[in-house]
Amino acid sequence: MDLKTDEYWMQRALELARAAGEKGEIPVGAVVVHEGELVAEAANLKEVNQDPLGHAEILAIRRASEKLGRWRLSGCTLYVTLEPCAMCAGAIIHSRIDRVVYGATDPKAGAVQSLYQLLSDPRLNHSPVVHSGVLASQASELLKSFFQKLRQRPR
Repeated sequence: MDLKTDEYWMQRALELARAAGEKGEIPVGAVVVHEGELVAEAANLKEVNQDPLGHAEILAIRRASEKLGRWRLSGCTLYVTLEPCAMCAGAIIHSRIDRVVYGATDPKAGAVQSLYQLLSDPRLNHSPVVHSGVLASQASELLKSFFQKLRQRPR
């Protein structure tokens, strides 16, 4: 994949993230692409659904599996606006996604490079190719703005 293609799909993930933020969700969006075609997309729905598993990546992976009719998502790329957490990194490994592209790093919960390096751990049975920092400033600004507004709300 080239940077232009990665930016195209990351823009879609950012649109999903913005919509999530408008619903009061942490603004994270995820898109699954197979052979250049959109297979699935999702945004965080943890608050809306009161579901601790409602992360954008988990929802997008589940939808991609349903659409493709298989749990092995080899040949797929996951685009996500924020570095995946440990739960999402585990789902990425178990679903055999070939490639992960993400925007902003997550110093508090990131499990790709920030806190843990799960996707590159040689002890695990699958290691997707990772490309980080795609449209990172846009993804980071979206998150910063969301949390600034959240802190300003009266309690």
